[in-house]
Amino acid sequence: MDEQPLGPIQTTDSLREQAVEELRKRREFTGHVLAYLTVNTFLVVIWFLTGAEFFWPAFPIFGWGIGLALHAWDVFSPEPTETDVRATMDRIAHRR
Repeated sequence: MDEQPLGPIQTTDSLREQAVEELRKRREFTGHVLAYLTVNTFLVVIWFLTGAEFFWPAFPIFGWGIGLALHAWDVFSPEPTETDVRATMDRIAHRR
């Protein structure tokens, strides 16, 4: 059984807005991945052509990779469900 996303019954307009936002986020993420691959490939080629022994492109690859992972988390993490919200509300209520 799939749980419904948080919120009241959604209209066609609100579903459309949500779909457009999701598609926009995915397109931006795809652009981010392409930029990451292009720039880091270029840096590895520079490293290779200069004959440097130390693999210095690891620093930008790792640093930017953290940002890319966080961007992926934002784009692909699920929205909280009504069940999640109610469980959290119950937990908060029992703390008092």
